[in-house]
Amino acid sequence: MKPETWEAISQLLIKKAQHLGVEKGEKVRTDCMVIESNIHHPNDSSLLGDCVRVFTRLMKRANEKFGLRFKSRRLRAKRRVLDISNAKSMKERTPLYRDLLKITKETVNEAEQLAAQLDHVECETVMEAVAAQAIAAEIRHFLPLANQVISQTKRRVVDGESVPADEKIVSIFEPHTSIISKSNRVTEYGHKVCLTTGASAIVTDVIVETGNPSDATLAVKMIERQKEIFGRAPKQASFDGGFATRSNLAAIKALGVKDAAFHKRRGIEVKEMTSSDRIYKKLRNFRAGIEGVISFLKRAFGLERCTWRGFASFRAYVHSSVLACNLLVIARHVLAARA
Repeated sequence: MKPETWEAISQLLIKKAQHLGVEKGEKVRTDCMVIESNIHHPNDSSLLGDCVRVFTRLMKRANEKFGLRFKSRRLRAKRRVLDISNAKSMKERTPLYRDLLKITKETVNEAEQLAAQLDHVECETVMEAVAAQAIAAEIRHFLPLANQVISQTKRRVVDGESVPADEKIVSIFEPHTSIISKSNRVTEYGHKVCLTTGASAIVTDVIVETGNPSDATLAVKMIERQKEIFGRAPKQASFDGGFATRSNLAAIKALGVKDAAFHKRRGIEVKEMTSSDRIYKKLRNFRAGIEGVISFLKRAFGLERCTWRGFASFRAYVHSSVLACNLLVIARHVLAARA
């Protein structure tokens, strides 16, 4: 199913939880997590090796089905990738990278020429014609991705340029993957996911972001979405310190939130956020509970790493996992009320 379908089903479930009195949406907490894409750790040499491997496989298929000849450079590329990983210095790696870049360019050029040949290859049956076009389409799908890998490797390794994260590709198989880095923590490869939960621990909203947007840009949007879901803004909202700005606080209060607490105040006075120190401390402690929800989603519902291919499938995977989690949480609340 499409991610929009999963999301619509989830919103219907939230309405049901509201009808059952399980979740009122009056008190919410928001935080972000990173879900990894199903890719290997990216580096320039392995990405170039992936390009050579994929095009060699496709050209081999064309050779077997239609007799189109090509030169395989896969083993030579594999040796260069291994040599680069074993090199002890950048001085040793640079000439190896130059050769690997040459191999990859030659393979890409040959694959492009072969795709053009497939457009005019003689086919005896309709099935053969469809197979030829399928191979050509797959080659053309990977061509711009391979050229981007070649370009970013040349810029970084040969030209010594620092390539911005938003100009990099970290997988030719999952090109939608973003580079997520938080301060000095380990860099992750996937997508930032922002979620909101209520007092019942039900995930009332979740969005999958592209790139690496700052948490501060998401605070107001998440409250606006809560207002759309429940028909009104929550009375109280709690956020991690990364969401804290005075402009966010003013916008959230303007939406109708009475008390909005940030885990780290960042120069904002308690009296600006909440009506008393006691309420601020309660909301700050309440926010910590979302860490348990995130851990639960990762451990029990597979949100540590997405195994579905493509960005649309990535979003569908997230929404379906959240839906499964919410079904379990609601069932527990209903059973507890009946006990």
